[in-house]
Amino acid sequence: MSALASAPDELTARPLERLGEGIGKVVYASEHWVVKRERSPLGMASLIVLWRSLKRVEPWIPKQWWQRMTARPTKRLRLMHLFTQAALAVIPRRLWYKAPVRNQWWTWVTRDRRGESLARRELDGSGLIPERIEFPPTRVRVKGWPLWFTVDEADERVDCTLYDRLEEAARRRDTRAIDLWLGRFLELRLRGWTYGLFSVDPHSKNFGVIGDRVVLLDPGGLTDRWDDVEKRLDLEDVVAQPHIQLGLGPVLGSFPEIAAGFDARWREVVNRDAVRRQWQAAGA
Repeated sequence: MSALASAPDELTARPLERLGEGIGKVVYASEHWVVKRERSPLGMASLIVLWRSLKRVEPWIPKQWWQRMTARPTKRLRLMHLFTQAALAVIPRRLWYKAPVRNQWWTWVTRDRRGESLARRELDGSGLIPERIEFPPTRVRVKGWPLWFTVDEADERVDCTLYDRLEEAARRRDTRAIDLWLGRFLELRLRGWTYGLFSVDPHSKNFGVIGDRVVLLDPGGLTDRWDDVEKRLDLEDVVAQPHIQLGLGPVLGSFPEIAAGFDARWREVVNRDAVRRQWQAAGA
């Protein structure tokens, strides 16, 4: 982490582009840096309510439309979220803030805060996460709502997500590049365990590419508790095709041999005995 006397000029020179979003944050970017806007508790709850509602009607939604809508946030999905948030603001809380929503909201909040704290404490300067800079509170403009907000830190912008890099290689039928980036992804996982950390949410879109290295983008799934690790590894034990679980089904669907080879390597590395050895070596 580097401390600067002022924010980089590119963060204030023009409105920032909306780059992506999750349950708890919305990310905006300049050419080299990204900043994050925290969602309000109501904004997070309304997104959870909307997602749970959509999952109920998923069986009746055309598959292609569902995949386009969920692949990345669309204007239609954002509009639905806006209407849901407005509705929850006037509907009595006892009618919608029930145990499933409340528990999921609390899980996201606590997991996100804890993961962020672990990443800052253990991984700053490791090369496993994007570089972070801090500066005095600075007002930035963004395209779309809320037009302005204040930030005091920014993260290095990645070239693309790991998923996008693999998808690009798949379109070119570049099997060497696919193998290369899958190998670097596994190397990142192994290096993370040497720090006594484990990501319980290893989806390929939670990782990014900077130059020739893979980095963790979303630290919300990070944990240093062996109980959390064991729960995730219990799931790994019953997953027949790990690449599907990692969101790589569409990318590797045309490369069954690569998919099978990656699945075998993943099971060899991501198992209780292998992770425990790394964990013990790290003194965790």
